[in-house]
Amino acid sequence: MSKRIFITATNTDIGKTYTTLQLLDAFAAMGYRVGVYKPIETGVNGLPADGSLLLKHAQNLNPELKALRIADIVTLSFALPAAPYVANKGAKIDCSQFDRALEKIERYCDIVLIEGAGGMMTPVDNDLMIIDLAKYFHATTLLVTHCRLGCINDTLLSLNTLKQFNIPYEFGFNCRAEDKNFMQTSLPYFKNHFDPLYFIGHNTLALAQVLLDKTNSHDKEDPCAI
Repeated sequence: MSKRIFITATNTDIGKTYTTLQLLDAFAAMGYRVGVYKPIETGVNGLPADGSLLLKHAQNLNPELKALRIADIVTLSFALPAAPYVANKGAKIDCSQFDRALEKIERYCDIVLIEGAGGMMTPVDNDLMIIDLAKYFHATTLLVTHCRLGCINDTLLSLNTLKQFNIPYEFGFNCRAEDKNFMQTSLPYFKNHFDPLYFIGHNTLALAQVLLDKTNSHDKEDPCAI
């Protein structure tokens, strides 16, 4: 089994795919054969847009992935741009299909980045939330958070949830050009309560290294878990 890192966020449209692309570059620069997987994508009209972008980028970094097609990278796709539970009309999802897909991808990579859908508490079916998939995959989790007003509340709620689920994690900020007040309204709190802080696009290599370190430590603690 390759090293697994699960990318989730405080909500939808926070920058999971952008962050995954950045981390693919970072791990490839560190000398690892990278792979990518998006178990579920909603809002699909034709080919899965996010999954296709991730696959093409990963294939450019790791030519061994040329053997894979989009159906290998995105297991389930739904037309409705909604939570998987809603898009799939509440039907039960069999997670064993995710295992088979990951097994195929991991033949070609040392590290696989698994991108979730929506935020951590997005429902997958009656029994599962996205955060349950991070636990199921035995993956170190990266929480991507925003830099708008309200990010303190959103980030702390999400971090507390990760702690409750006993999932190894790190978090990083995806700040956008329009987030002009972050320095005044939110950064002072984070600087006083967390050290170091990671910003996607600026500290991505450092973030990749800390995720790798946590993954290695997690594997040693429970090497037989799935």
